[in-house]
Amino acid sequence: MHISDGTLEKLLTQSQRFKKEDIAAVKNESLSLHKPMQAVIVEKKLIDDVALTKLFAEYSGIPYAELDPKTIPLDTLRKIPERIARQYNAVLFNIDAKGMQHLAMEDPDDVQAVDFIQKQIGENTKTYIAAHANIQAALDKYHSDVDKELSEVIDIQTAQSASTADAVKDEDVSESSPIAQTVNLLLEYAIRSNASDIHIEPREDFVQIRYRIDGVLKEVNRLPRAVHPALISRIKILSNLKIDERRVPQDGRFKVNVGGKQYALRVSTLPITDGEKVVMRILDESNQAVGLDELGYWGYAMKSLTEAISQPHGMILITGPTGSGKSTSLFSSLSRLNKPDVNISTIEDPVEYRIKGVNQTQTNDAAGMTFAGGLRALLRQDPNIIMIGEIRDGETANLAVQAALTGHLVFSTLHTNNAATALPRLLDMDIEPFLIASTIRSIIGQRLVRRLDKNTRKAYTPTEEEKAAILKLFNLKPDQNFAVIHELEKQAAAAGIGGNAPLSTDPTGIKVLYKPGEYEDENGRHDGFKGRIGIYEVLNNTTKIQQLITSNATSMQLQIQAIADGMLTMQTDGLVKALRGETTVEEVLRVTKE
Repeated sequence: MHISDGTLEKLLTQSQRFKKEDIAAVKNESLSLHKPMQAVIVEKKLIDDVALTKLFAEYSGIPYAELDPKTIPLDTLRKIPERIARQYNAVLFNIDAKGMQHLAMEDPDDVQAVDFIQKQIGENTKTYIAAHANIQAALDKYHSDVDKELSEVIDIQTAQSASTADAVKDEDVSESSPIAQTVNLLLEYAIRSNASDIHIEPREDFVQIRYRIDGVLKEVNRLPRAVHPALISRIKILSNLKIDERRVPQDGRFKVNVGGKQYALRVSTLPITDGEKVVMRILDESNQAVGLDELGYWGYAMKSLTEAISQPHGMILITGPTGSGKSTSLFSSLSRLNKPDVNISTIEDPVEYRIKGVNQTQTNDAAGMTFAGGLRALLRQDPNIIMIGEIRDGETANLAVQAALTGHLVFSTLHTNNAATALPRLLDMDIEPFLIASTIRSIIGQRLVRRLDKNTRKAYTPTEEEKAAILKLFNLKPDQNFAVIHELEKQAAAAGIGGNAPLSTDPTGIKVLYKPGEYEDENGRHDGFKGRIGIYEVLNNTTKIQQLITSNATSMQLQIQAIADGMLTMQTDGLVKALRGETTVEEVLRVTKE
């Protein structure tokens, strides 16, 4: 849906949701950036796509449709060939008893597109407007039965040739081959499932396909063992890797377009006992920066991090294991600081998120471009803000500290269990205590927990045994009478954590907990989780913390002082989010086990 600046200005004015000065500000920014007003309001998140589509529908007189992919009959949907439906973002979602065909489009003002589609399906058609994401979700139904589609192409592949590891023919891996279709289906299904990784693993009698969804590996398919060589060769061709090299690991990358979005696939091969294993990391290159509040920051953590990143110089560290969301927190923080008058430079391994206007550099150890070498080069590029993907050694740590001392704001990550243990880790890298005390602004410890689907989550009353177990697991004292936890939950609710869910506690204890509401539909069984949210602890470098650092205090002493200064531990933050119905107590315990 493309709305002209003049029409958009009328829409915003008539909606009475925006003040005249707000509309004027958008108009001025549109002119100064040479961007359409629609692009400006979407980027600034002044209005979401659904609300804007509804406004346009009301203004234009075109009826608005909210599509439910589960209720669209497949035979109705497929009256429009998939290629045409995706080209014009159009979905035929219903044919009523009178034979009227109901067509939803993202841009029903495109007269040529409407005429072309009517030639395909006939003119007895009523046209609606629908939001872009809603259209894309409905288009995904073209491939709703991935198992059936995979079986069909695998049967063809098996009938054509049972390739062996020593004989993969060119026609087996060509663009039009069944094996190429298999790879495409696996990628599309993984992306539609919001998977972060695809694992293709040879076993003795089959090829196991697993996706990592919301941080948990799940088996989704088993393919015949005979297709494994051709499958791996096809992925190697896409990734520009050596097909005949099976004895050593290889790394590559390629891009695909699915549902109008571009994705980068980071490919890693590894020889194992039964053949070659492949793991593909899926990176959404069209991702926009997510606000810190959407990541799950609130209260003390939000205030502390916001203050830290607004400092002109110093160091901000994010800690946690691989897959704990550190890159996403960095991405959101840098995007918040990304302005035309600021030079932001990064050195990363690899570059996972592309940020417009930021100078991003990929490490290359073979060429001597290490984190330390890249950081030295960045310091000659007149940066205001520097992001180092990871501090792995004393040399990089020392250079980062020197950069923070000389007027730069430095972001980086460390692999430590929590925020407090990051400080002794720097001491282990031979950084002087007084330098750590004077450069560190804030340290964030984080984990990711699976998020409950708010539409299906179920509230239940915990037993006395469960309440006692929670007290023990989270080191809460019965005589606290839950007044502290109750107050924290109220603050979290005010910050939007948990949406409109009622309070789960009162000053006497826990009244309600939440669990996933599992359900099954035509797309398979759903476990009741949808996406992930972070749980955080933010350690501020207060005067007392500085004194402890310079006296070589232990991580436990630092942790105790940080809590006294107001820090919530990851476990406590997780408990509050579980009480608010964002996740479950079991999820918090799963990711915070020491």
